[in-house]
Amino acid sequence: MELNRRTVIAGAAAAGAASVATTAWGGTAHASSKGRGRPVRELFGRLADGTRVDRWTLENGGTRMEVLSYGGIVHSLEVPDRRGRYANISLGLRTLEEYVASSPYFGALIGRYGNRIGKGTFTLDGVRYQLSVNDGENSLHGGAQGFDKRVWDVEPFTRGSDVGLHLYHTSVDGEMGYPGTLRTKVTYTLTRHGDWRVDYEAVTDRPTVVNLTSHVYWNLAGEGSGSIMDHELSIAASRYTPVDAGLIPTGERAKVAGTPFDFRRSKPVGRDVRTAHQQLLYGQGFDHNWVLDKGITARPEHAATLRDPASGRTLRIATNEPGLQFYSGNFLDGTLVGSGGRVYRQGDGLCLETQHFPDSPNQPAFPSTVLRPGETYRTTTVHSFGT
Repeated sequence: MELNRRTVIAGAAAAGAASVATTAWGGTAHASSKGRGRPVRELFGRLADGTRVDRWTLENGGTRMEVLSYGGIVHSLEVPDRRGRYANISLGLRTLEEYVASSPYFGALIGRYGNRIGKGTFTLDGVRYQLSVNDGENSLHGGAQGFDKRVWDVEPFTRGSDVGLHLYHTSVDGEMGYPGTLRTKVTYTLTRHGDWRVDYEAVTDRPTVVNLTSHVYWNLAGEGSGSIMDHELSIAASRYTPVDAGLIPTGERAKVAGTPFDFRRSKPVGRDVRTAHQQLLYGQGFDHNWVLDKGITARPEHAATLRDPASGRTLRIATNEPGLQFYSGNFLDGTLVGSGGRVYRQGDGLCLETQHFPDSPNQPAFPSTVLRPGETYRTTTVHSFGT
């Protein structure tokens, strides 16, 4: 039996009130001293209305990352290769203006609902809700002004040998069509081992639906280095959810065996991407949800492993979520210049988004994404880096 991922808010306030203490870093630090100790804040830019957007720098266990208060965006994430040489392995843009104008969710926090909701509508407790439509006739990643386009309140912390950021956002009742005022807290933690842990929490004052995730585009060879088609990927999933022409799940949980969607054993991302399979034609590549064999779990368990043979860098993902959206960067079209000054083209990065399934509010057979007053939405994903 699958566990329910929502728990009653008993002691939620106490859990959120983390103690703060300054400690030394663990592990092997980056050559730069910027970001050691407490996270460092600096001005990144201002929105058109004058709102300040900060860039926070964190470093621990040999991992260094920069996070923007706009969208909770991971602006860069640096780790070493097998020879100890550092590179930024996340795609991003150079300026705030570029993120506002044209970012395809690079590095962003996604909400209220990660992925697609068919026709931008759902019914909950007999009431039909119309959402912001921003992907053809569908709603994608929370609508036209989702969490990726909000300035989050940020609180830095050090705790034991960990360092991180608490990010807060309140989404008012009716925002992008969603019912209820949703109070969200996302915690980014760099551990002494250099792991990046993401803890999501949310509470609501009315029944609503929630599906939060992170939309980092990974290239383990280094941002701007070219295609990820030679990266080797494994996903611990025997089934996936096929989609229609609008990339909305049909409701089926199809077997991956004998299809290009079989990543149970590690294989190059590009090995089967040009196969004449109708699902690949719909997505112009991989843009699908894998049904993780482990289901919903009490604690994060292994979901996927990504490896770049050239650099030796690896990324291992563990989560308590039941699904993983693998997107092979199909719509990067050469119109965006990345943070390193090079143009991004199709397949120059990939996303591995831990989540509940797309369109779950309209799919009764999928794990529920309903959150009610008196419950707390909680989910965790851990990214572990190595060589």
